[in-house]
Amino acid sequence: MPQTNLHRTALNLLARREHSQKELFRKLLQKKFPAEEIEIVLKKLTQENLLNENRFIENYIHFRSKKGYGPIRIQLELLERGIPEIEIEKFLSPNSAHWFQAANHVWQKRFKNKLPTDFKTRAQQMRFLQHRGFTIEQIEKIFFE
Repeated sequence: MPQTNLHRTALNLLARREHSQKELFRKLLQKKFPAEEIEIVLKKLTQENLLNENRFIENYIHFRSKKGYGPIRIQLELLERGIPEIEIEKFLSPNSAHWFQAANHVWQKRFKNKLPTDFKTRAQQMRFLQHRGFTIEQIEKIFFE
């Protein structure tokens, strides 16, 4: 009977948003479910396609990029969530033209399209974009082209 409660809890978490297996495992462990039973339920959810790492990766990249984050930051966040780098590379290509446009959009939104007039201001704007997870090439394209 506890496994049905575990299954229900896992489904409730997945109903709110997609999760990676590592995230879901951690959350269920925090709720004091036994690790062996969690493994069984996760395997079943994966077979039923209710837990899907590829779908999670695609959704995560989409939503984080819409929030103004760049490929480096998104990649690090996915790694923290237990997604292998080789899987991330299938969905996230940092050199895509999309990221150059995204970096420019984030910069315009934050700095109102005002190019810096001195080194200190330019460094500040560049640090902001780096913190957001954009590559040096993407950032330099804004300031030097």
